[in-house]
Amino acid sequence: MAVDVSQFYQVFFEESLEGLDNMESALMALDPQTIDAETINTIFRAAHSIKGGSATFGFTEVAAFTHVLETLLDEVREGSRALHADHVDLLLRSVDAMRLMIETLQAGDVIDPEDSKELKEQFEAILKGESFAGVTPQVAEEQAAPSTQNSTWQIHFAPHPEMLITGNEPIRMFRELSELGELHVECLTGELPSFESISPDSCYLSWNLTLQGCENLEEIKEVFEWVEDEADITYKSLKADEVKDYIQNAVDATGADNTVAPASDANQFMVDSMLQSPKNEVETPKAGPVETVVKEQPNVESISKNNAATTTTVAKTPPKPAEASIRVGTDKIDQLINLVGELVITQSMLGQLGEGDSEDFTQEKLLRLQEGLSQLEQNTRELQESVMRIRMLPISFSFSRFPRMVRDLSQRLNKKIDLVLQGEQTELDKTVMEKIGDPLVHLVRNSVDHGIESPADRVKAGKPEAGKVVLNAYHQGGNVVIEIKDDGAGLNRERILAKAIENGVVQAGDSLTDEQINDLIFQPGFSTAAEVSDVSGRGVGMDVVRRNIQELNGTVDVKSVAGKGSTFTIRLPLTLAILDGQLVRVGVENYIFPLVSIVESIQVNRNQLNRVAGGSQVLRLRNEYIPIVYLHEVYSTQADFHSIEEGLVVVVEFENNKFGIVVDDLLAQQQVVIKSLETNYRRVEGVSGATILGDGQVALIVDIAGLVKMGGATQALKQIESMVKRQPKVA
Repeated sequence: MAVDVSQFYQVFFEESLEGLDNMESALMALDPQTIDAETINTIFRAAHSIKGGSATFGFTEVAAFTHVLETLLDEVREGSRALHADHVDLLLRSVDAMRLMIETLQAGDVIDPEDSKELKEQFEAILKGESFAGVTPQVAEEQAAPSTQNSTWQIHFAPHPEMLITGNEPIRMFRELSELGELHVECLTGELPSFESISPDSCYLSWNLTLQGCENLEEIKEVFEWVEDEADITYKSLKADEVKDYIQNAVDATGADNTVAPASDANQFMVDSMLQSPKNEVETPKAGPVETVVKEQPNVESISKNNAATTTTVAKTPPKPAEASIRVGTDKIDQLINLVGELVITQSMLGQLGEGDSEDFTQEKLLRLQEGLSQLEQNTRELQESVMRIRMLPISFSFSRFPRMVRDLSQRLNKKIDLVLQGEQTELDKTVMEKIGDPLVHLVRNSVDHGIESPADRVKAGKPEAGKVVLNAYHQGGNVVIEIKDDGAGLNRERILAKAIENGVVQAGDSLTDEQINDLIFQPGFSTAAEVSDVSGRGVGMDVVRRNIQELNGTVDVKSVAGKGSTFTIRLPLTLAILDGQLVRVGVENYIFPLVSIVESIQVNRNQLNRVAGGSQVLRLRNEYIPIVYLHEVYSTQADFHSIEEGLVVVVEFENNKFGIVVDDLLAQQQVVIKSLETNYRRVEGVSGATILGDGQVALIVDIAGLVKMGGATQALKQIESMVKRQPKVA
């Protein structure tokens, strides 16, 4: 029977990442001057759990790194070591290192030990009392915990027969002990039964272990803490003159010794299997008690416990990439179960109405049928909403990264910044939250780097030394609104305009409103930063921020007051799985336009149409010229109309510009469930997905951005802008 521990990897990854988040939050709240016991215990417990889990699953790089970290934290919580601000910074870096390790394993890749080597050496230096980060060796030595005088220990380890059932492996414990010093292992086989009496799930072996080079008994006990209730364990300190004699006696002992009974063929097979080593790193004498010197960690793929081939697999290769999962509250599950129950009742009622002959279908049954269908509609709607709520998570999952990020940036930029988080319990679809993370990071970094002034400049302007950055989220209608607000210098109107003229985006004589000037920062490659830094300047990559948000069917805009600060406002749909759409028809085909993109729908006449250089057609609507796109031409289908007057123009907005899309007819507005074409077929330009209508027909969901580009409307827009600059006033 093979025990595949890889089935538990994802749980370990999720719990470890959650523990690291808690660890980071606690470190952010930790004051080195007045250490709170509960806070330091929270940090220690997180590190301890990750170490134990990683050792259990054979993730030795994570376990080894976390072990050093855990030792330092243990001394701090016991009060035998002081904690400095530099140590807190180092601990925060260790959180980053462990998170990288876990994410690497989660992706199925191999951990590079060099990534954490420097950090591990710094922790080891602190533990040894060596100089680090301004702490002198003398001070560090005074802070170090008093160590045990003896460095050699004799350990008797006798597992209870049922210990193996819980998944605990003696070899793994010996492997961890070997990291603490030189380990000698004597296997005691006196309790082995006859071959016929062996149970595959029972442990019949015990061990005498001698560990040299470890002064801290607590470190040894930690190795066995998982099996304290499942084994008899004793520890004895050996004096220097006892060590050599004890080890020699173990090596010279024979099978006739009363301590180690002779083994039958079956017993010897079991012993040999338990101590096998593919690389001959474990030396086993041919006769007498088994004495093993573990020179380094063996690369053991599997350890056979007995001749029945019961095997526990220990990972020697990285795990396969783990599947994504989501934690759901039991209240949401209970509600879902209740709704399914209601649906079953409704289905049963409708089923009874369908029984019998059609002649028996009376007016009374018709009324009951209508009532049942109405109930079915309500149940379906509630079930849909309940299922969607399962995917909803509080936005605190996304906001939680920013306190650490703002802290690090403020230190690097020599600024003082207070970060305020509001609306953290506002719920958002998991997929939307994952995709909005990078744009939010970019906007917050810009606020810290380019928005908030230096303490000296703020004092000179009559402001507090510490700037304020506010992250706020709230529901508005069917959307989620996220605001990134700072009380910094605001956008520099003159500098933005000068840069836009320099780049040829606008002309020197153009008259622009404040809103139009602010919107210039979203132009590709636009930046007013005086110098390029590894942080960012406001404007760098802002076009990418807007594009990423628009891909989520969202919008972003900015308002700014000079000397007072700026506010970036992001509006997003609650979910990407359901879309509020406008159904349109072109010929015999139906298409869905995202309702959020539609400005208005109009009928036009030829007097409103013009052509610009290149032949593109534009519509004059009030005081604007709008590029026209014929949907049937882009999608290569047939339309009913022969002239534009017979059709309708749907005016849509993309990147703060308007475009007109010509269709045959407008149908209903409705919520549609989005199905990915890329997943079920392949990527299609100008189409963001598909949906199935009530009559069973498939309707394509139009990608507005892709459509206007395919229809040549963006090029026409440039021609219009050039024309408007020459003739600013339109009759």
